[in-house]
Amino acid sequence: MIEARDQETGSSSGFRVAAIIPAAGLGTRMGAAVPKQFLELAGEPLLVHTVRAFLVFDDIDFVVVAVPSDHRQVVEEMLRGHLAYLPMDRLMFTSGGATRQDSVFAGLNVLPSEIDLVVVHDGARPLVSRDIIERCLRGAIQSGAAIAAIPVKDTLKQVSAAATIVSTIDRAGLWQAQTPQAARRDLLTKAYALARKDGFIGTDEASLLEHAGIPSTVVLGSEANFKITRPGDLELAAGLCQVQPVMKIGHGFDAHRLTEDRPLILGGVVIPFELGLSGHSDADVLTHALIDAILGALGDGDIGRHFPDHDDQWKDISSLKLLRQVIKRVERKGLTIGNADLTLVCQRPKLAPFFEKMRGNLAAVCSVLPAAVNVKATTTEKMGYAGRGEGMAAHAVVLLVARSQELTRDDIGSEY
Repeated sequence: MIEARDQETGSSSGFRVAAIIPAAGLGTRMGAAVPKQFLELAGEPLLVHTVRAFLVFDDIDFVVVAVPSDHRQVVEEMLRGHLAYLPMDRLMFTSGGATRQDSVFAGLNVLPSEIDLVVVHDGARPLVSRDIIERCLRGAIQSGAAIAAIPVKDTLKQVSAAATIVSTIDRAGLWQAQTPQAARRDLLTKAYALARKDGFIGTDEASLLEHAGIPSTVVLGSEANFKITRPGDLELAAGLCQVQPVMKIGHGFDAHRLTEDRPLILGGVVIPFELGLSGHSDADVLTHALIDAILGALGDGDIGRHFPDHDDQWKDISSLKLLRQVIKRVERKGLTIGNADLTLVCQRPKLAPFFEKMRGNLAAVCSVLPAAVNVKATTTEKMGYAGRGEGMAAHAVVLLVARSQELTRDDIGSEY
């Protein structure tokens, strides 16, 4: 849900938002053996990039993908496989039609009734940014409908059938339409109904709204938000995806006092021991150190800032749930854990038998392979608070990378 505030009264209201991604075209101009939305871009199918841009957007409640009916099962398996780390309950599918207009209409028909705002985006525009989506949504909330577009920069020529220039067109006030295009659901439904009644075929949602006499606001798009149409477009998109690798490193540290009448929980595993760790949550010192390292890599404060110990909603909560919330912040930035190295500092008990379960728990929450997480422990030779058995500590070092750089099974072998 996205919030809108009335500038005059100061009151706010929430809008339930859905995205429709028409991806049922065959893309014949690409000259490929398969529809262009299935072609590889930076190691993943093109459509995966497009759908991810909307599925990671928390303010979008549902993402509907309209696909060719004979490819529907394949597309569902492809997207659920590549995007399994994202909330799959927000992803919906429908069979597309013969035209883009038919596909979007099919998407409208499967949306839950509570949806107030609809944003439509071409399946073949994989490089759309979060900022553009945000601008479109805000524009539609304020004016009813908004589209992303960029001002025309080049001189335009009207050319005859014989390839001679007829006239030069004044480019002042001319904009090149893109997607996303967002509109209040009632306005878009009205525009589609009128188009069907009149037999009108539009090239995009803005043209349908225009046909119905409903104005659309233009918000700034981007040169990078282009539609993949010809082979050269795919090469250009691949080049834009292969900019300098994103690598962010963070270090985390946490310590908790050992106490009676508390379970000892480390990495989400309950360890048989006569003492547990004292804390506001479940006091999982290992997971806390990992959370702090991730937040450090993001430059986003620390665990105390996000989950303060004076807030009762975090009382006795599983630290794995806190970790999942932090991982969502990572995913919204298009990042993932490249690898994490964690060290527990304690004198006893012996923890080695539980390492694999710990790393499995942490990897599952972080949506990475277990090989990306390393867990180990050390003593302090009976020195200090850990050596005296007064408490435990943990260190974590994390490398965050762009999703296309993450560890794959090919990188690490077949044992996982």
